[in-house]
Amino acid sequence: MAKVLIVEDDATIRTGVLKALAGRGHVVVAAATALDGLKLAVAEAPDVVLLDLGLPDLDGREALRMLRAVSQVPVIVVTARRTEGEMVRALDAGADDYVVKPYGAEQIDARIRAVLRRTAPPEPVSLVVEADGVRIDPRARTATLDGAALELTPREYDLLHYLVARAGEVVTKRELLTEVWQVAYTAADKTVDVHLSWLRRKLGETAQEPRRIHTVRRVGVRFGRV
Repeated sequence: MAKVLIVEDDATIRTGVLKALAGRGHVVVAAATALDGLKLAVAEAPDVVLLDLGLPDLDGREALRMLRAVSQVPVIVVTARRTEGEMVRALDAGADDYVVKPYGAEQIDARIRAVLRRTAPPEPVSLVVEADGVRIDPRARTATLDGAALELTPREYDLLHYLVARAGEVVTKRELLTEVWQVAYTAADKTVDVHLSWLRRKLGETAQEPRRIHTVRRVGVRFGRV
């Protein structure tokens, strides 16, 4: 449910809409003038504003422009002005929707839901990667094995993250050195081998008895149980 600000000078309409939306679970605040509405918009931080255009102290479009100067809250214009020109001017001034009076409670509730869906920020993309009981959370820089925290050095963490993110793929040592260490590869460099050995130990396995980190002879390694 949402916090709704109603800016409407007609007391009968204002009270009726307030009761209807409150009955549907919304938190509702109301104002009878544009200036009071602007004050409430700042003080209450509503999720959506229902704005009448025919207000006694200020034209609704001017109130909308003033509101847009301080807030990006979604605004649904609700008005008796039904011409296409009025609708276009209101939308150009920053309205997100336009509803002509009279309207029913079901309609305005549906409009509120639709506007909030359109203006909602996108769901954050999950950066967590998981494979074979290992879970890596890059935001927290944590790693767990079957739910238990792994104590890793920064380089071990980066190496494990790279492998888990590519579970099932064969990754070459050249790629690991280039992408994880960000240095040029040389055939004599044993850095990757040493860190893989340490990482295996912390995962409870060895190169001779691998469970998750498997050597692919003459190619590289693959993370994941066979």
